[in-house]
Amino acid sequence: MSKEKDVSNHYLHGDLLKAIETALPKLGKTTDSITIEDLAPIDEFHIGGRQATENFLSQLNFSDKEHLLDIGCGLGGASRYISNKYNNRVTGIDLTDEYITTGNTLSTWLNLHNQVNLHQGSALSMPFQDESFDGAYMMHVGMNIENKTQLFKEIFRVLKPGTSLGVYDVMQNNDGDLIYPVPWASNKNTSYLAQPGQYKTALQEAGFVVTKDNNRRDFALDFFKALREKTEANGGPPPLGLHTLMQESTADKIKNMIHNITEGYIAPVEIISHKT
Repeated sequence: MSKEKDVSNHYLHGDLLKAIETALPKLGKTTDSITIEDLAPIDEFHIGGRQATENFLSQLNFSDKEHLLDIGCGLGGASRYISNKYNNRVTGIDLTDEYITTGNTLSTWLNLHNQVNLHQGSALSMPFQDESFDGAYMMHVGMNIENKTQLFKEIFRVLKPGTSLGVYDVMQNNDGDLIYPVPWASNKNTSYLAQPGQYKTALQEAGFVVTKDNNRRDFALDFFKALREKTEANGGPPPLGLHTLMQESTADKIKNMIHNITEGYIAPVEIISHKT
């Protein structure tokens, strides 16, 4: 089995759309009344959720006339958020077919299907023409991709000159044995962590100019602390959330990730770069 198939299988739910539909009555919503904010707890599968998305995107300064690329888009939550708030057209690509089909349905529920288009495919060989996009971003994607130089060369290919690329990934902080499972991998066989310096080298080898990097370790720990307190205060998780995606493995994956961050082995890091 290929590495990409292993990665895709890790995220496979089996009946994700039905799980989301089943939760709607508990929210007091239907497919006609659901909102971007209602979907946020499940829609943004990365550390910090919507708060992290807003902070990350604010540094990229995309304009509303730009066609953007969401690499490793998952359900397309960030794509829909951008399209809804800034009126951008966004194209997403992700390995996991179930995420793509479910995400396109969610876009239809929110009447964003004409602006957000999600495609199943590999970020290492994208079905897009050269210089197709006015900007790109990826959020918690590189941990599943071993050859980051090839990844960034492919992104460089499809971006127009003068555009920006934002990366928000979990990166290796210090040497140490990570505890698995974590949200992106059940074991080390599909986990390809790299240090921020390795990311920057790969970006530069692909042709990008790196202008900024920001370690978000403290933000991550504060986020998980607040999430735990909110869950306890409410007597359990909300109808929709990370547990909807990760099912029975949620508690172990989150606990292990918090441990790995606390011990200093990993941290979410933002890197902003440009194609000149």
